[in-house]
Amino acid sequence: MYRTSHPKPIVAVASRGAFTIVELLVSITIILVLVGLLLPSIQNARESARVAQCQSNLHQISLATELFHETYKAYPPARFQPRPDSPVELQCGGEEATWLVRIMPFLEQVARAKQWDLGQSYASHADAVRNGNLAVYCCPSRRTLKQAVGQGIGATPPIDWTRLPCGCDVPIRFPSAAVLTGAVGDYGGNHGDLSPGSFGLPTDFYYGGNGTGIIISSHADCRTGRPGDWVDRISHTSVTDGLSNTILTGEMHVPLNKLREATFDAFIFSGDVVFNSTRVGGPGVPIVSDPRDQLNGLVSWGSWHLGGCQFAFADGSIHLLSNTIDTETLSYLCNRYDNQVSRETIP
Repeated sequence: MYRTSHPKPIVAVASRGAFTIVELLVSITIILVLVGLLLPSIQNARESARVAQCQSNLHQISLATELFHETYKAYPPARFQPRPDSPVELQCGGEEATWLVRIMPFLEQVARAKQWDLGQSYASHADAVRNGNLAVYCCPSRRTLKQAVGQGIGATPPIDWTRLPCGCDVPIRFPSAAVLTGAVGDYGGNHGDLSPGSFGLPTDFYYGGNGTGIIISSHADCRTGRPGDWVDRISHTSVTDGLSNTILTGEMHVPLNKLREATFDAFIFSGDVVFNSTRVGGPGVPIVSDPRDQLNGLVSWGSWHLGGCQFAFADGSIHLLSNTIDTETLSYLCNRYDNQVSRETIP
């Protein structure tokens, strides 16, 4: 008798296939939405870090300037610039290094400072000296240290000049002018306001001793046959409006898409033009609100941070001033001795 075997029952196992196109698209869409939600937060966090670093830079620069003051009993001169009516012993200079070179030893950059001869023209220094920059002179919202070397005209004639709406003269590139490379940066000294005038007269604000700010152009002592010590000294006692009411240094405007391009982004160590390392503020020269401004912005304060521009005051405090601050109030903050105190306007 034969036994018949019964086949084992077949159990159906459900299997999961690949994503359908619809499911894949839905997943991608969800991921993109999540990334879109996170991206602004990440960008805001990064910009907050940049703002904090910018504040730190301004604090270090203001501290170095104060240490300079303690050593020399005066603030550093913005640059050398004689007046047309100055006596012979003061009629030299005008193309030497700026105040940002003079404070280098107080930023722990003694070796870098020793490479500069403060009695020789900026253009006469070697490329490596002119191009050598410091990270503290660069706002991270605008550039890195590697991006802080530009190209532009030197102080060798002929140079063509143009007059801006504020009445200020700035140089523009001229085909036969000498082309140099050099360090560019983002912080300038407070040269004051335009109250002395800008009319082509010896009283104009950009000549030695005429600035109403703290870091101003000065005459050089020429009795040794070359620019020596500076003459027009501004000290704590010169700031009669009070150190807490007067700007020391702040962010210089540089137009968008003009980084490393003269004259929009000028050599901060070159004293041949007053606006290379300083700025003015007040009626006619507001804080720049349009980052694309290529007119008065060349002489004005301005930032790439949203809503305002950062400043270090002479007492060492750091403040963000609104781009829409009244220009008369801005003038009070830039002028060291106009007897107009606007401390209550400072956040």
